[in-house]
Amino acid sequence: MKNVLIGIDIGTSSCKVAAFDRCGKVLGSASASYPVAYPHAGWAEQDPADWWEGVCRALRALWQGADFAPSSVAAVSVDGQSWSAVALDAAGEVLCPTPIWMDTRAGEICARLEREMGEELFALSGNALSPTYTTGKVIWLREHHPELFARARWILGSNGYIVYRLSGAVTQDRSQGYGWHCYDMRRGVWQEETAERMGIPARLLPPIVPCDRVVGEVTAEAARSTGLAAGTPVVAGGLDAACATLGAGVIEAGQTQEQGGQAGGMSICMDGVCADRRLILGAHAVPGRWLLQGGTVGGGGVLRWLERELGEVERERAASTGVSSFDQLTALAAAVPAGSDGLVVLPYMAGERTPLWDPDAKGIFYGLDFSKTRGHLIRAGLEGVAFSLRHNLEVAEQAGAYVGELCATGGAANSPLWTQIKADVTGKTIVVPASDTATTWGAAILGGIGVGLFASYGEAVRGSVRHVRRHEPNAALSEVYAERYRTYLKLYPATRGV
Repeated sequence: MKNVLIGIDIGTSSCKVAAFDRCGKVLGSASASYPVAYPHAGWAEQDPADWWEGVCRALRALWQGADFAPSSVAAVSVDGQSWSAVALDAAGEVLCPTPIWMDTRAGEICARLEREMGEELFALSGNALSPTYTTGKVIWLREHHPELFARARWILGSNGYIVYRLSGAVTQDRSQGYGWHCYDMRRGVWQEETAERMGIPARLLPPIVPCDRVVGEVTAEAARSTGLAAGTPVVAGGLDAACATLGAGVIEAGQTQEQGGQAGGMSICMDGVCADRRLILGAHAVPGRWLLQGGTVGGGGVLRWLERELGEVERERAASTGVSSFDQLTALAAAVPAGSDGLVVLPYMAGERTPLWDPDAKGIFYGLDFSKTRGHLIRAGLEGVAFSLRHNLEVAEQAGAYVGELCATGGAANSPLWTQIKADVTGKTIVVPASDTATTWGAAILGGIGVGLFASYGEAVRGSVRHVRRHEPNAALSEVYAERYRTYLKLYPATRGV
């Protein structure tokens, strides 16, 4: 019986694959890492062939020790990082490395386009121009490598490229359309005339499909590379944040997913379009829903940096105690009072996205003195990420979005301390699902919908999403955090010109 669903997640540093039954139970998982290249300041690019090789390695590892056969897989679906621009020629060959979401090389192009068409493009797409989006990257390729651009037949997103390698189908799922400023956010179609006026030939735009659409089958060649059974249905999939939101059970207006991976952010589910230049608007993977998103570079990466630079003793101790260095460091942070005795961190360790949109923003520790300890530094880092979350939520509410309780996903959600800090800082209740595989499960749900294993999204969510923790905000800490947050808001404008 074909009752296994596989989700593939094309992340920034690695790809993850997971197999599930229809109740969301993880039957097996594997991952494979790949590099990011930074050849020049502001550039961040990857070779899509590395993604594909990672998928093949992870799937081959999945079968080792799996107690199900590839023939029992009902569908495979793919989610991926945002705003990639994979240029393919007519034969399906990748023409050059693809700039990824962190890449800002198209800054001058976007500034020029903003002057020429900014208001029109925002009205159509619901997103302000930024070099991190797909649009500027495609125009950059045209202006800097016209010979490659002339050979390009399609521009694909990250998950679209893996879908192509699995099935041969060329697709653009609706949730990834937000990377293009010629995407009509309300109607879910390309505005080809707008694309042409920006200098993007309409021939480069892949056919738009629903995220839960079966777009093809695993080819014989892909089956040999991955171990999947030839003929297995391949579903279009979607944006990683949209799939994580779905996998966390956030499918109704007002529900909000809080993301704590390498980057941080939030996705507010809405039943209509609500745009703000300071935020990111995209279609949800669920039909008839949209996501108003905040994306900060300062998420789990901040704690990872603190652990790398301050956790040498804890790493050594972890080998003998079995207690991870991260858990030891957050225990130090837990011993420090809320508000970190006045220490405030701006977590802009690689610039900042929403709501600042400043690739030159810098990380700051403010309030250092001789009384501060490693615990202060760590807790202030955790609180700084929570302040960035609060900033995005407040901007979204100013734009007219309703924010109810938050559903935390990603590695940071495994920390009760950090999750409680976020609840205390934002004043929002936060629930944590039972599994930290929300992203791959969201992709798998799309596969299950596509092949009819689920009658509806509601059925899929009700049967699989369970909460293991609930964090209520501590009202007694609201004033100390309000004071620190006021400092947080003052620091960036005060230092921006330095």
